Amino acid sequence: MRENIYLQIYKDYSSQIHSGQLPPGAKLPSESELAEAYGTSRETVRKALNLLFREGYIHKIKGRGSFVLDMTRMDFPVTGLISFKEMADTLDAPSRTLVEETGREPAGNALARQLQITPEAEVWKVIRAREIDGERIILDKDYFRVDIVPWLSKEIAENSIYEYLEQELGLKISYAKKLISVEPSAEEDHRLLDLKQYSHIVVVRNYVYLEDTVLFQYTESRHRLDKFQFVDFARRVRR
Repeated sequence: MRENIYLQIYKDYSSQIHSGQLPPGAKLPSESELAEAYGTSRETVRKALNLLFREGYIHKIKGRGSFVLDMTRMDFPVTGLISFKEMADTLDAPSRTLVEETGREPAGNALARQLQITPEAEVWKVIRAREIDGERIILDKDYFRVDIVPWLSKEIAENSIYEYLEQELGLKISYAKKLISVEPSAEEDHRLLDLKQYSHIVVVRNYVYLEDTVLFQYTESRHRLDKFQFVDFARRVRR
């Protein structure tokens, strides 16, 4: 029976999180407190907390403890190519886009490598914070080749750039390559997002191509850890 105590701790706390008894952001008791409450060792408690962590119920912050994640996180497809406006239309929560910057500038060496252009070539730089249910949880940093997208404005960026590109410019956006990582948050993230206690952020780097395979957009989409889970569908292929 005692070897199953960690499962009991897991079930007790996963149930409290599902029922809302423990709301998002709530701090769990410490390992020592849980060990005393359940009459077990800290090693057993740690095993239960690791299971809660792996199953997406909690987020562990070194030196601070374990915090409840929002179980209503929005699914953001890894393989799909969807605009924020299209995703926001499916949510049962108010949302808006806050445009921090829109302008043209030379690509420079680093961005030129990402877009496969010369450093002198101009790009549109668009920085936008995405707010959902009153919280700014996504920071999008978009760069578009000026020779393909000759004009952008703050008004277009506030609405939907993809809608403008496809309906007004007639561009045929086809596919994207995505790189996903978890990285320490930067000063800009803390300034433009409501990061709360999170010291890291999910970064999705998108390389977006037109139907003729021309790379025309590079995006860095920075997401608060607790609000998004990235989903995909995988099928096993037997060889």
